[in-house]
Amino acid sequence: MKRRSLLLYSLMFSFGCSTGMNSANHKSHERVAKTAVDRLKFAVTDVSGLEDLQRDFETFRTTLSSELGIRIEFFPVANYTAAAPAMLLGKIDIVFAGPSEYLILKNRAKAIPLVAIQRKQYHSIILVRTDSNIQSLSQLKGKTIAMRKVGSTSGHIAPIKLLMDAGLDPNKDYKIVMLDDKGVLALHQKEVDAWATASDRYKNILDTVGLSANNFRIIGTSPLLPSDLFVVSNQLASDLVEDIKNKMLKNQNKLLSSLLLAKANQKYLGGNFVTVEDSQYNMIREVYQKIGQGEFL
Repeated sequence: MKRRSLLLYSLMFSFGCSTGMNSANHKSHERVAKTAVDRLKFAVTDVSGLEDLQRDFETFRTTLSSELGIRIEFFPVANYTAAAPAMLLGKIDIVFAGPSEYLILKNRAKAIPLVAIQRKQYHSIILVRTDSNIQSLSQLKGKTIAMRKVGSTSGHIAPIKLLMDAGLDPNKDYKIVMLDDKGVLALHQKEVDAWATASDRYKNILDTVGLSANNFRIIGTSPLLPSDLFVVSNQLASDLVEDIKNKMLKNQNKLLSSLLLAKANQKYLGGNFVTVEDSQYNMIREVYQKIGQGEFL
């Protein structure tokens, strides 16, 4: 999943809700929990168009529909933030979200977590060149670190948490430059002092640019990272939510196999569905609090 600044999330969420909240509040007394449905509207937070949804999730959509016995329809979202107001207004029933989006959906739309896709060996790593004198994370004070994208769990949030645990303040102790996967070349060419990436992307990135692991040295590794997950609207009755969750867990082999047919979803290879532990996302909350965006959670 791609991530973005929670400040951007909040601003766009507020804009999106401003045109519909009054209507939603006016009609809120008319809402009753849906104990049975004949269809569910499905969105993916980082896939904005119907064509891309069909390319990456069509087989998954049909498989999920078959296993649940409920018609699943795509609901394309315009941007990374649009799922929250759409769910709040009753336009979306089920969303596949990244960790940062989950926190927004949970806080702003009271979304209910279903299942997460736990990826094995999904960690953040921070590397330096093999010839670097830097031996520990604390020695990155005053240095420049290449990271991936703003809000990326593995390429931004978790690396900051590693540095926080090493005693470094993200607001003043080092400089971050967002270079996506080009961070490896910037490190190799001595344009930055360190590079943060995901452990399950590391080898592929090296292969792409023709470099070897012998060129670099890992000086920090995070715990297993929070997972991407499925959430549902709180407008669905609790027994229906439980039934959906149980069926997804029971039929996870079919669902995961259908998901993996799309090239964009290969990162979930070897993963499995697990129940969601909200406390696993506290790391993300902590980092956003530290960088001054915690009020949006």
